[in-house]
Amino acid sequence: MTDFILFGTEGCHLCELAADLLGETGIRFQQVDIMANTEWQEKYGLRIPVLLHSKTGRELNWPFDKLQLLNF
Repeated sequence: MTDFILFGTEGCHLCELAADLLGETGIRFQQVDIMANTEWQEKYGLRIPVLLHSKTGRELNWPFDKLQLLNF
């Protein structure tokens, strides 16, 4: 299991960009579709993609770049 969770949804172009950027940095992450949970829909629906560090609870909202991601 990874410490990073990328919240998004299917067909979200920005979510795809965020996942690609995470892949480029080599950061291991789990993608979670917010449509699977109404709580996630309410919390993240207008903000996706959002990267969550599960151990600290910190969130990184889009837009972010490689430097912001590595500093996160």
